[in-house]
Amino acid sequence: MTANGPLCGPGVPGDPDVVEIAALGESLVTFVPSAPGGLAEVPSFERGIGGAESNVACALAAAGHSARWIGRVGADGFGAHLVDAIGAYGVDVASVARDPERPTGIYFRTAGDRFGEDHEVAYYRAGSAASAMTVDNVDLAAARACRVLHLSGITAALSEGCRDLLRELTAPRAGRPLLSFDVNHRPGLWRGSDGPRVLLELARRADLVFVGDDEAHRLWGLRGAHAVRQALPEPAVVVVKRGAEGATAFGTGTGLRGAGAGTVALGSGSGDRGSGSGGRGAEAVVSVPAPVVEVVAAVGAGDAFAAGFLSAALRGLPMRDRLRHGHLAAAAALTVPGDLAVPPARHRADRLAALDDGAWGTLRLGPGWTGADARAAEEGP
Repeated sequence: MTANGPLCGPGVPGDPDVVEIAALGESLVTFVPSAPGGLAEVPSFERGIGGAESNVACALAAAGHSARWIGRVGADGFGAHLVDAIGAYGVDVASVARDPERPTGIYFRTAGDRFGEDHEVAYYRAGSAASAMTVDNVDLAAARACRVLHLSGITAALSEGCRDLLRELTAPRAGRPLLSFDVNHRPGLWRGSDGPRVLLELARRADLVFVGDDEAHRLWGLRGAHAVRQALPEPAVVVVKRGAEGATAFGTGTGLRGAGAGTVALGSGSGDRGSGSGGRGAEAVVSVPAPVVEVVAAVGAGDAFAAGFLSAALRGLPMRDRLRHGHLAAAAALTVPGDLAVPPARHRADRLAALDDGAWGTLRLGPGWTGADARAAEEGP
């Protein structure tokens, strides 16, 4: 498998139990204000679904990939709603367990930027069914029967049992799928001061890491994408997200045989310009600016970016296009009020990702840009 090829991992082609992407983590029922204002002021809320890992699974399923979500929900109405809603995206939810003793997590939030001064979030997830996930009560076989296993640092913050579960799934072992890890630091979920150490440990055990430059600074005191790469030398690919400025990916230019049984083709693809990386062979450093986006709600963009990048990687597209697909998926999430958005149709995303640098630099995306009317207007009669 060459660096230009799609992600490849263990599993038998055509095996119905092996999906392209499996994602493990907590999903919650979300309540978003039906009108602007603080949580104490708005009169009503609209129900939705949220959860970093299931968001990625839903977005990839909507983009035509086979996806599975593994988690735990309460034996309650909210849990049933989550399973039904996520399953409706085409995600395999057969490995989701129901906990008869613990509730499904929920949260309320305002629609503003997560890091804005006026943003409010009220979590009701302490003691949730998902926080009780352990190595013993999660379907590990289902989590490993995939080409890519996607995890996030949120799960590690939920409990010691969840932390041990992530350590088990990220441990080097024969047949391990390619591991995608989104650092996803949520300060309000961590108790004590060990969050930075744990997240660094897990990130260094992954094959592909997504991290924001802002959270890398908050967590580890790092400034700049190159400093992040130096702190994470082990992963084959590290993607540093720089918000509205864009994203930078560091990756080896050849296939990598990692802990799993199969060759992992995470490399940059042809046409990407490399720079030396001591001991790793050719290393590509690829930066892609983000398009200008008219933001409706700055939530869910990180999950969407990961899904867009993974979708392009699974299809064997070069690194530049993986980053561009990440930006386009993030733009879809940023232009809707909820955590999940309908991704742009694959043919349309491919066409936008293939624009020359000049045209890409003038791209402007606003609410409704992924809808049928917008596509019809762009494509003409």
